[in-house]
Amino acid sequence: MVSLAVRRPTRGRLMVYALVAVVVLGCSFALTDGYVRAAAKEAVRATPDTHDPAAFDSLHPAVRGYVTAVDDRDVEALVAAFAPDAVVSDTGREFRGHDEIRAWASDEVIGGRVTVLDNTPGSGGGSTVLLRFDPEGLLVGFRATYTFDVDDDRIRRVSMAYA
Repeated sequence: MVSLAVRRPTRGRLMVYALVAVVVLGCSFALTDGYVRAAAKEAVRATPDTHDPAAFDSLHPAVRGYVTAVDDRDVEALVAAFAPDAVVSDTGREFRGHDEIRAWASDEVIGGRVTVLDNTPGSGGGSTVLLRFDPEGLLVGFRATYTFDVDDDRIRRVSMAYA
């Protein structure tokens, strides 16, 4: 007679199963994130690693100041490009005024790299800029469209969206 014994999983084996489940679920949630989708899309595109000279030169001085501050990793110069009551709308999140913009830029922008790909000047000195942003510490960046509203030689509002 053959006896089939069912072995209970050991605690170590249960921990491995739990870890695998967490990794699988985490990956599935991560793949639904907008950044991950944009980064994956960008990975298959060829993107220059230097500013398009004509697009960069056509930027309003305040917008060029923003880009140069990112290039120079200078958060104070970045903040100075904005009006005191300016608003940054970063993919659904809003940051108002110099203090919030400084905190946002310190955490999410400074240390990264911006490459200006195209610029469509708008009325009043504002513009819509197609760029690539490569966040610090990440292997792949993404394309985005930044729409700048400029008033009195300072950025009044910028709205950011994945391209």
